[in-house]
Amino acid sequence: MVRTSQAAVIGRFVLAAIIGLGCGAAVTLAADQQAKKAGASSRPGDRMVAEYFRRETQKLADACLAEIKTLDDWKKRRAEYRRQLFEMLGLEPRPPRTPLQPVVTGRVDRDTFFVEKLYFQSMPHLYVTANLYVPKNLKGRVPAILYVCGHGREKKGDISFGNKTHYQHHGAWFARNGYVCLMIDTLQLGEIEGIHHGTYRYKMWWWNARGYTPAGVEAWNCIRSLDYLQSRPEVDPERIGVTGRSGGGAYSWWIAALDDRIKVAVPVAGITTLKNHVVDGCVEGHCDCMYIVNTYRWDYPQVAALVAPRPLLISNSDKDRIFPLDGVVEVYFKIRRIYGLHGKLNQIGLQITEGPHKDTQELRIAAFHWFNRWLKGEDPLIEQAAVPMFSREELRVFDELPDDQINTRIQEVFVPRAAPPPVPQSGGQWRELKAGWMKALREKCFRGWPQQPEFSPIDQPYRRLRHGRLELCVYEFVSQKPACRCTSCEPPIPSRTASASWK
Repeated sequence: MVRTSQAAVIGRFVLAAIIGLGCGAAVTLAADQQAKKAGASSRPGDRMVAEYFRRETQKLADACLAEIKTLDDWKKRRAEYRRQLFEMLGLEPRPPRTPLQPVVTGRVDRDTFFVEKLYFQSMPHLYVTANLYVPKNLKGRVPAILYVCGHGREKKGDISFGNKTHYQHHGAWFARNGYVCLMIDTLQLGEIEGIHHGTYRYKMWWWNARGYTPAGVEAWNCIRSLDYLQSRPEVDPERIGVTGRSGGGAYSWWIAALDDRIKVAVPVAGITTLKNHVVDGCVEGHCDCMYIVNTYRWDYPQVAALVAPRPLLISNSDKDRIFPLDGVVEVYFKIRRIYGLHGKLNQIGLQITEGPHKDTQELRIAAFHWFNRWLKGEDPLIEQAAVPMFSREELRVFDELPDDQINTRIQEVFVPRAAPPPVPQSGGQWRELKAGWMKALREKCFRGWPQQPEFSPIDQPYRRLRHGRLELCVYEFVSQKPACRCTSCEPPIPSRTASASWK
């Protein structure tokens, strides 16, 4: 039997989660990277498993959007795709839209705009802390931007000021240029610090079985943020855009894919292909909030395609190690085809700048230009730089954190537990229940398994061991075809399983 290191096994479990081989959400691949550093990747078992994941990932890449040949094909499937995405984010059925109960805790002013420090509850006791940037002397309703923040920690001692203060220069630029901009904190790096890195870092592997991912919390907070923006008298509810970078780029994708109230989107450094994550290992730089529970075995272009045909600018730098250039370009060309079916190629763009994974001025300028073009119908030169204008203390929402918050334990309640099944009252009811469970297991838990068994025949034991009157028979069989044939293995090693029994 081929041996594999324990660390590599953990890492491969992570990959199984991402590509939907009967597991749940993804986590960082630190364990797998440690195994490689320790030389474990030279083991035949590790090479076999890596090759297996490479093949499975390629299957998903080949299948992504392949069934879409015409615009009618897309229109027939789009609603179901969106439903699946809601489900894979833990949002099916949707939580009730309870009252937001917004509270403004303070205001700070600059010459041409002001900032309201506020919070609302996206569900009871799930607090979203935010800063609302509003231009002064408005005449009528204006377009609005939902800015979702990446992983920028702003903390002093035990006080977290929220990543909205880290990215404040974006909100200030939008307000200085005639937009209302709502900047929201994320779950992990907000003023109330919840958890993004739950599975690998804190061993909360049950998230996968529960169907929970913090990406779902971020998506829901974005949906409720749109509810709040549309309640504001300054905002034109038909002209709302979304942007953010890194983690915020990913959340921009979730909300733009899920909610048509987003009219224009500029996700920055927030997407790449499944191959980059699984095969190339850039999952090692990410956390749980970047991943859906991939029940339906999607590749990322399928998420991006749900934005079509609304104006979309994909923005990235060319040396971004966690959103590699080749994957970003591949995503663009796959969804460009969907825009082409709509006859809207003018409404999708790809901007690549030189640089690493960083919030650069070149990336900002393209986003500002895109919003001016599609939300305002204007094309002025971008003459103002986006610069921070406040101390982080000035933008803090809470003096004291609320005692009734559930942010720090949202993973325990966000996805409801399944209701206990009814006790069957007859053989017919039992058979009906069983059939439903088996169907759900095949479609939801083990969707990545072959449709038909692929076991090789077991004729003779692989090995026999005798000890006195006892005989150990070791059997070996191929569990799934095609067999793995690693060119570095001599001789080629099939994907196989060994079992043993004493007689």
